[in-house]
Parts: sequence; structure tokens; C-alpha cells
Amino acid sequence: MKNNYSIIMAGGIGSRFWPLSTPEHPKQFLDVLGIGKTLIQMTYERLLHVSPKENIYILTNEKYKDLVLEQLPELNENQILTEPQRKNTAPCIAYAAGKIYSQNKNACLIISPADHLIIKEHDFANTVKTAIKVAQKEHIVTIGIPPSRPDTGYGYIEVKPESQIKPNTVFPVIQFREKPDLETAKSFLQKGNFLWNAGIFIWKASTIIQALQQFQPELYRLFIENLSIYHTEQEYPHISEAFDKCEDISIDFAVMEHAKNIEVVVAVFDWSDLGTWGSLEQHLPKDENNNACIGGKIVEKNMKNCIVNIPKGNEALIDGLENYIIIQTNDKLMILKKEDEQKLKQFLKDF
Repeated sequence: MKNNYSIIMAGGIGSRFWPLSTPEHPKQFLDVLGIGKTLIQMTYERLLHVSPKENIYILTNEKYKDLVLEQLPELNENQILTEPQRKNTAPCIAYAAGKIYSQNKNACLIISPADHLIIKEHDFANTVKTAIKVAQKEHIVTIGIPPSRPDTGYGYIEVKPESQIKPNTVFPVIQFREKPDLETAKSFLQKGNFLWNAGIFIWKASTIIQALQQFQPELYRLFIENLSIYHTEQEYPHISEAFDKCEDISIDFAVMEHAKNIEVVVAVFDWSDLGTWGSLEQHLPKDENNNACIGGKIVEKNMKNCIVNIPKGNEALIDGLENYIIIQTNDKLMILKKEDEQKLKQFLKDF
């Protein structure tokens, strides 16, 4: 595994997990399942199955560097790549690819968000190993999840209509589709040749560098053209200037929508991007009234189909609520109808 490098994307703020997730302490650093491990710790442990620990890097905002080191003390400071300002995923990936390629021209990169939930770690490792074999043939590889419902919160990957979608099979990507409306999502499931886009990418460092040079020459110039600055005292000032000058752009728009050499591996593992409280619910234990309760002592009367999270040591009495999300922190409280969860970002503008 010496040429396998895992890059954990951990710079987001997780606003849809408010009030537990805040810009000061976002969801990747939270134990949202109540199991004693944060999402970034679970991601790190999962990636140890495909990369040596010295080859695992964290891409995050400068303000979260101490949080990362606190939660992942096994890493050294050189494995924490910090962005001085948020400019989306493409600049971050260009930075990581340039730095790693400068020390290992044979590097294969596994790009993974820090806040996904994947329970079956060995199945995840098997899928990634399949993807690495495909990536060695100069392909850009992504992982697709067979959809279990017409979800409007995920992007989709389209493959050929006649494709027989089975675990660990590999297909050329026809196109990526943005988050659809409900009717479109239903049609995707009916057609049977669409997968959820897990946002996990595998490619050789040389492959993504070549793609950046072709499709994003300015990002290539800023982060990759001068590899001699990496692992020197000039790295930090150079990167700070590069982030100041670069475009704010996702890797999807920067590379994925242009490249033709993209393959998708069908996952053999269960997956959730934990984008919202609702997406977390299916992974939590329920009581006889289908309530998912985490944290302190909760006494419920006539409560049904609710998600409740209160701090350990606190007590709550809840009567008569049905289909609500109730989240309490030390200084915030949210009581939100499940049906209004997609409006949360809009509601937060009133604060």
C-alpha cells in the first residue's frame, strides 16, 4: 500500500446539522451517532484499510487544525494541509496532488469526505481496491451507490442503459446529474442505470495533475507548476498566495464535467453522506414509537417519529410531538418539522 495516499476533505461547516454543527465546531468533529467516535475519526480508521497511516492527509481550514490534531493525535502536523480561505474542493485537491506528487511520482490518491457514514469497513476497502486497479490504467474513478429510494438530496451518476449493476462492477460514466426533483429521481430509479454519487474519488496523482493542466491551467500553474516549493519554508507563503488568487470552484465543475476517462465502481457497502438530520435517522436505534433519541435522559409522552438529541446529563420531557427534529446544545435549541428540514438554511438567515 506504500503508493496509496488517502486525503480526507474536512473543511466544511455542516450548516444543515445546526445547532449541533457550527462554524466553530462542524459536524465532522462531532459524535453524531453517540458511539464515542467522531465522523472524522471513523473516516480515518476506515482509510487505514487502504493506506498506511503516514500516507493519510487531512485537508481542512486553518481554523480547524488544532481540532484535527486533538482528534487524530496519530498524525503529525505535516499531514494536515490547511487552506487559508475556503475556495471549494478543486484548489484543495490541486494542493494535495501537487504536494504528494512532489515526493512520490507513483502515488495513487483516494479522496474521501470526512463526514460520510460507512459501516462495513472491509466492504469499503474491497471497493476502493477495485477502484485503485482501474485508476492504474489512467482513469479517473468515482464510487457509485445503488439507490434505494428516489432521493432528491444526492447527485446521480448515469451509466449505459443496458448495464447490469452489480457490486464491484465497473462502468464508464455517461454523465453526472445534479440533485433532481422528486419526479426526476423516480424516473432515475425506474430506468435502473443511475447510481448515487458518493463523492469519493480515486486517481493516480499524475492523472489528476494532467486533467488540471488540460481543463484548469490556472489551478495547475498556481499549485503544481512549481513543485520545488513543497516541503520547504516557501510552501506556506506560496500556498497562501495561491489560494488568494485561485478561483472558487468544485472538482466536479473543474474536472469531472470535462473529462472523458471517468469510470464508476459500484459500491458493495452501505453509505450515507449524513447531509441532514433526516439522513442520520435511519442509522439510529429506534424505540417502539419510532423515535431516535441520543444523549441525556428523555421522557416521552405521545411522541412519535421524532429525532431527539440533547446533551448527556440533561433531562427532557416531550409530550405530543410527531415527526419533529428536536436538537439541544448548551446554548441553542431547535424544534423543526421534519418536512421543513430542507428549509433549515433559509431559516438560519433570520439569526
